[in-house]
Amino acid sequence: MHATLPLLQDTDFPPVKRGKLTTLQVNLGYLCNQSCLHCHVNAGPTRTEIMTRDNIGHIIAFLRTSGIATLDITGGAPELNPHFRDLVCAARALNIEVIDRCNLTIFEQPGHADTAEFLAAQGVNITASLPCYLEDNVEQQRGKGVFGASIRGLQKLNVLGYAKPGSGLILNLVYNPQGPSLPPPQQALEADYRKHLSEHYGVMFNHLYTITNMPIQRFGSTLVSKNQFHGYMDLLRSAYQESNLDAVMCRSLISVDWQGYVYDCDFNQMLNLPLRINAKPRTHITDLMNRDITGRPIVVKDHCYGCTAGQGSSCGGALTD
Repeated sequence: MHATLPLLQDTDFPPVKRGKLTTLQVNLGYLCNQSCLHCHVNAGPTRTEIMTRDNIGHIIAFLRTSGIATLDITGGAPELNPHFRDLVCAARALNIEVIDRCNLTIFEQPGHADTAEFLAAQGVNITASLPCYLEDNVEQQRGKGVFGASIRGLQKLNVLGYAKPGSGLILNLVYNPQGPSLPPPQQALEADYRKHLSEHYGVMFNHLYTITNMPIQRFGSTLVSKNQFHGYMDLLRSAYQESNLDAVMCRSLISVDWQGYVYDCDFNQMLNLPLRINAKPRTHITDLMNRDITGRPIVVKDHCYGCTAGQGSSCGGALTD
């Protein structure tokens, strides 16, 4: 694995400051039943990092006092954490919106036959990775058999009411480019997804999010191996749009790793660039209890051009039409 942080350190990316904190994104661990080529977390079946029950408790305590509106749960496959359901139930009891970043194939893993039913019963919003609507492209990124399992997962969610008008159950899909290129316009691609998935598989969804591949971890290492890293960075820089700065996710979100430490975003977490309070080298979620971080500077490096290139990119998809 090639380290990409040394290639991102020297940056002229403009300074960014925090706005009001509305979203807590929590990574429950890097264990996953898949090993996707574009994964910026380098998650997989052999990873052992997993959030403990104690840190889940700290997360719940923070949710009770912080006024957070949205809990965004990610991984790895977050459902593989044994305390996943406890966290979901606690957040929903506080009337907090919960997003589960689901890989869809988790529903076919042993012990997870009722996971979709649990998510529907709790009213959890699902953001599901489906990097293409064509089988060959998906399996090139995510492995043999993944496309079929993903379609079956989507069909199961639709049967439970997800994406059906009036159900209140939200199902969004995520697209990542196949390689070192920017995503196409989100609206047009969403229409293509909707038409193909409906006609061929009877699948419905609410929205499609296009997300730029970040030059870090597994994807960044692949770029280095193929001598494509600097070319990709040139592409991101040349497509920079200043107007995207107002909407980047790090202005309203903090990311918490499996040990409970806090970062400005998920990408900074993967680069080990922590959010720092006072002189402490790292900030734990317990350090932020009853603390306002509005206006604090955000740690930026060259990878931040990935969020501001073209239409922009965040965990909620494109930033502009």
